[in-house]
Parts: sequence; structure tokens; C-alpha cells
Amino acid sequence: MTSQHHGGASVTAEAERPLSWWRRPAWTFTRHYLEMIVAMLVGMAALYPLWSVLAGSTAVSAWASRPDVDATAMATAMSITMVAWMRFHRARLQLVVEMTLAMYAGFWVLFPLLWAGVLAEMGLMMLGHVLMPLFMLVAMLLRRSEYAYGHMHAADPA
Repeated sequence: MTSQHHGGASVTAEAERPLSWWRRPAWTFTRHYLEMIVAMLVGMAALYPLWSVLAGSTAVSAWASRPDVDATAMATAMSITMVAWMRFHRARLQLVVEMTLAMYAGFWVLFPLLWAGVLAEMGLMMLGHVLMPLFMLVAMLLRRSEYAYGHMHAADPA
């Protein structure tokens, strides 16, 4: 890295070069968001069917077939792979917890409407899957510098 003097200010040659597109803050933010969506889809495709098999057994089918329980199981299956991916990339535990809560909130905010009979089971699943990524995006936007500049890594070994 060489230093150059411009009008009394010292500027490094590296700082003058533009960032390559994959290191730009907007792309870093977008890439992380897309990675979370893919991780969620993997969880939904790989882990949720296991819940369906367990819920179909006669021992648990009575309570497990409730739409609120099923939606929570769906969010859990999707969260497991998302948490694993974030921890693999050494994301701070606080960010992992916030992202997980955002995923559950996508369904949980709809439960009162379901319980009141205003929202049907299919509406819960459809709206929950729309709200989940929106809430995740909000969680990321609230900490956009951490997600955009790659400063989300854990400083602690937790």
C-alpha cells in the first residue's frame, strides 16, 4: 500500500480504488439476505417434512395438527438451517437471535387473527411466509452497517 499526498492529506492508493462489485455494501447486504432466504428454503424442504411425519403419528396428531403449532414448526425448521448458516459465518449471537425472532414473528403476529376466526389456516401460511422475509429485512435494515459492511462477525467465542 503506497501513500500519496494530496493537498496536505495522506491518502492510500487502496482507498482510492473503487470496491469490486461483490465487496460493495449494497451487494454484501443483498447477498446476506439472499443467503438467509436460501437457508430457510433448505430448512423448509429438508426439515419440515420430518415434522410432518412426526405430527402424523396418532400420539401427537391432535395438538400437532393445529395451524398455529404447524406454523411454529415450519418457522423452526426454517430457523435451524438459517441459524446454522449464520453461525458458520460467525455472526454475532445477538444478530442470530434477532433474525430468528423476525422469522417467528412473521407467523406469530397473525395468530390472534387465526384464533379469532378472521384468518384461515391457508391464509396464515401464505401471509406468514410473506411477512417472515419482510420482518427479516427490517431486522437487517435496523443494523444495516453490520450487514452491509460485513461487521456482523462474532467477537466472542459464543
